[in-house]
Amino acid sequence: DRFVRAAPGGLGAVKAGANYAASLLAAEEAKKRGFDQVLWTDPEHRHLEEVGTMNMVVVIDDEVITPALDGTILGGITRDSVLTLCREWDLRVSERRLSVDELLQAESAGRLREVFGCGTAAVITPVGQLGWKDRTIVINGGQPGELARRLFGAITDVQYGRVPDSRGWITEID
Repeated sequence: DRFVRAAPGGLGAVKAGANYAASLLAAEEAKKRGFDQVLWTDPEHRHLEEVGTMNMVVVIDDEVITPALDGTILGGITRDSVLTLCREWDLRVSERRLSVDELLQAESAGRLREVFGCGTAAVITPVGQLGWKDRTIVINGGQPGELARRLFGAITDVQYGRVPDSRGWITEID
């Protein structure tokens, strides 16, 4: 809750080296606390934005939530693929702001099902625990959730040609 990765009017919505450079000190501090990555929030530290250098997805009850593209978040191809698949599977999908308070309340009530990052290099990366201030919460017993596993399989099956590409996601290069 001390560092800001991106702010309105900045570079958060574009692929720029500055986005990665700005995250290095925070990443080092997260590692000192025993975490692999940084949970990024908005400049007021009230709403979730990204996890590490990946788009973030949270499952609360039966709702699949990812932060809306509001100028501070880079909209990635993998994020789009996740949203497409979830909608095809008739899941309830929301692109909206998600507050830290809502996440913590959902966890306390036993309604937080999954958290994962998605991105080009990582595809789908489950989040086993989150730290916020002096609190650490374990998600799904620290194990990858059902949706994260299903999405990883579906996306990599297309990438590796194990299933036909029915959506035009693959471009063959001669």
